[in-house]
Amino acid sequence: MSDGPQWFEPTRYGYGSGMPIAWQGWALLIGYMALLLAASLILPSSMLAYLAVVFTLTGLLLIVCARTTKGGWRWRWGDKD
Repeated sequence: MSDGPQWFEPTRYGYGSGMPIAWQGWALLIGYMALLLAASLILPSSMLAYLAVVFTLTGLLLIVCARTTKGGWRWRWGDKD
């Protein structure tokens, strides 16, 4: 159990985060999508640079999601926590 902020609901089945449950989670997702859009507009000719930006942003998103999911990331079988 994490004592930190709880921005995302855990998934019901499987491993990971579900939908945001706080405004910070929604802001994080909107910011992520906006940065991906900006990268696609700024770097249209360099696929390698664009992929580097996508992988970096996605990695950062996953780290933040893992740290701010209610109950943390673990395998779930559908039981309510």
